[in-house]
Amino acid sequence: MKVKTILISQPEPASEKSPYSRLKEKHKLKIDFRPFIHVEGLSAKEVRLQKINFSDFDNVILTSRNAVDHFFRITQEMRYKVPDSTKYFCQSEAVAYYLQKYVIYRKRKIYVGEKSIDDLEDVFKKFGDEKFLLPSSDVLKPSIPDCLNKINIDWTRAQLYKTMVSDLSDLRDVYYDVLVFFSPSGIESLFKNFPDFEQNNTRIAAYGNGTVLAADKAKLRIDIKAPTPDTPSMTMAIEKYISNNVK
Repeated sequence: MKVKTILISQPEPASEKSPYSRLKEKHKLKIDFRPFIHVEGLSAKEVRLQKINFSDFDNVILTSRNAVDHFFRITQEMRYKVPDSTKYFCQSEAVAYYLQKYVIYRKRKIYVGEKSIDDLEDVFKKFGDEKFLLPSSDVLKPSIPDCLNKINIDWTRAQLYKTMVSDLSDLRDVYYDVLVFFSPSGIESLFKNFPDFEQNNTRIAAYGNGTVLAADKAKLRIDIKAPTPDTPSMTMAIEKYISNNVK
């Protein structure tokens, strides 16, 4: 069946030159963006219950822009001035670039991975006798603690925000040819909002092994998967599917 409408379960890209814009123009598609999940920060009181003393840590591991935002939000709320000497270990260039919102980049010690926490293994080992803080949400990819434990560094998790299901009730009578998911939480949100959801002719696109497993568990038929060797991005996977199903 031909694809005409797609719902992406993420915020709309800020840039008009995003791959989705090119996909939309090339195939004359209607592409909408709607976050199926959102994050809410924990209060300073809730964080204090974790008995974390920020002054104990010379190093902060940042795996996402949300982690950056909520680390600086909560330290400000708790009136803790983050020392200029603090070292930041950013999972990717995108996270490191976003860090500039809060610190003067050239005056800080910032270490950057290509796209995975594993990329920083050698750098972590250089500071193996120091303590590391990992700001996170209530949902943490197992690969992150697995990596840190494997390296055997002294690290502590600080849960500073939580993932929440967004209200999608206004979409109850709206139908799309393809629903695109990027996390297990997105799949969870779909069924919390629409417990009686039936897939029928709707195509499901899933990015990442965790999302694929969640979709399988929910008994959804997955028509589009990414990343793969041929389609490393979701837009490439969607385009390949569309090209193979033109009728």
